[in-house]
Amino acid sequence: MTTDSSHAAPLWRQLQAASGVLMAIDAGQSSAPALDGVAAPLRPAAQALAYHGLRQWGRAKALRTLLAPRPPPPAADALLCLALALVWREESAPYESFTLVDQAVEAAKRGPTKAQANFINACLRRFLRERATLVQRSDTDPVALWNHPRWWIARLQRDYPQNWQSILKANNEQAPMSLRVNLRKNSVAQYRQSLAMIGKKSTATGASGLVLEQACAVGALPGFDQGLVSVQDTAAQLAAPLLLKGLDPTASLHVLDACAAPGGKTAHLLEISAARVTALDLDPARCERIHQTLQRLDLAAKVVAADAALPSTWWPQQCQSEPFDAILLDAPCTASGIVRRHPDVRWLRRESDVAQLAATQARLLAALWPLLKPGGRLLYCTCSVFHAEGQDQIQTFLGHNSDALLQPSPGHLQTQNRGNSVSVPDNAQSDHDGFFYALLEKRAP
Repeated sequence: MTTDSSHAAPLWRQLQAASGVLMAIDAGQSSAPALDGVAAPLRPAAQALAYHGLRQWGRAKALRTLLAPRPPPPAADALLCLALALVWREESAPYESFTLVDQAVEAAKRGPTKAQANFINACLRRFLRERATLVQRSDTDPVALWNHPRWWIARLQRDYPQNWQSILKANNEQAPMSLRVNLRKNSVAQYRQSLAMIGKKSTATGASGLVLEQACAVGALPGFDQGLVSVQDTAAQLAAPLLLKGLDPTASLHVLDACAAPGGKTAHLLEISAARVTALDLDPARCERIHQTLQRLDLAAKVVAADAALPSTWWPQQCQSEPFDAILLDAPCTASGIVRRHPDVRWLRRESDVAQLAATQARLLAALWPLLKPGGRLLYCTCSVFHAEGQDQIQTFLGHNSDALLQPSPGHLQTQNRGNSVSVPDNAQSDHDGFFYALLEKRAP
C-alpha cells in the first residue's frame, strides 16, 4: 500500500494528511478536491492511507463507537478512525501495530488535535489489549462487516440475492491498473513487449487491453505522453466495440458521445474507426479534459459544451440537425460499480441519489433517441451495478418506445476481482469494474 514517496515524510505526517482527507469526506467533500489540498510531496502517501481507511471505514467507525460512544471533535475522530482502520486486522496491517499507535499519537500531538492526544492514545492502546473481543462485537454490525452503508447493502441484496456478498467483497479490494493500447500507433503484443523490457509484467485482455501485475505512475508507462496507451478499466473498454459492432469501421459514421468527459471512450471510438465523433459534456472545464485526452493521442473530435438533455440548444448549430448513426450515452450515475477505484463514493452517496440519477438517465434517453437514424443504434451504459440505473431503466424505456429493439448486450457486469467466476463477455480477464450495457437499435418505420 505504501509508495516510494511515502518514505519522504515521517508516518505521523502522512497520518495527519490522510486524516484531513477523511475528515473532508466525512463532511461531504469528494476525495479529489480533498487530496488537492494536500502538499504535493505528501499526496501519494496520503491517498494510499486514506483509501485504505475508506475501504475499512465502516469497521473503524464501529470500533470507535465501542471504544468511545461519544465521538470526539471531527479532526480527532478522523485520525482515530484512520488508525483503527489501519490496525484492526493485524495480519494485513500496513505497519506494525505499536508503530501505528505511536505515530497516530504523535500526529495528534503535533496538530489541531493536541488536546485529544491522550484520549486517542488511551483508545488505541485499549484496542490493542482487547482487539479480539472488540472486533468480534463489531462483527454484529453489517456496516462494519461489509464496509458499506446499510442502504447500499440492502439494495445489493435485493438486486443480487445470490451474489451480493461477492460484489461487496470485490468492492473492498484495490482495483488493478488496466491499459488500453492505441491500435492506431502499435499493437497489444508490441506494447506488452515494451512493458516487459522495463520489467513490468502484464496480461492481455480483449482486443486492445492489458492488465498490469503491479500498478505504476502513468509517467512510467512507455510512450504514454506520445499517445501509445491510455488507462481504462477492462469493462469500460467494451463500450466502443459494442457500439460499432456490425458497422463499417472505415465509413464516415456520424457518432455522438454524450456525457463524454474525460474522453476515454471518445478516444477509443476514434482509435478503432473513421467515425466523425461529436463529444458532448455539460461542463466546459470537463470539455477541456476531453481536448487534452485527444491531443495526447493525436485524435480529433468536435467537442461541445452543452446539455445532452436539451438537443435544441446544440444539435442544429453544431451538427446541422444531421441524425446520428450511433450514440454512446454514458449516463451520469451513482458510480456504484467503481468503488474499488473511488472508495469514497459509497460514503458520499445517499439512497435518494439513486432515484434522482435514474430520472436524469430517463430524460437523457428520451432526449437523444429522436436524434438517431432509423437503423442506427444507441448504447446506454452506466458504471453502476444497481438495477434501477440499468436493467430497470431500459425495460421502462422499451415499454415506452415501440421502435426500440434491444440487441444482444452484456447487461449488468458485477464488480469482479481476478480469479472470480464471472467474466466480461468476449474478454479473457475477469478483473473489472461494475458496469451496465444495453445496445438499442432503432427500427425503421
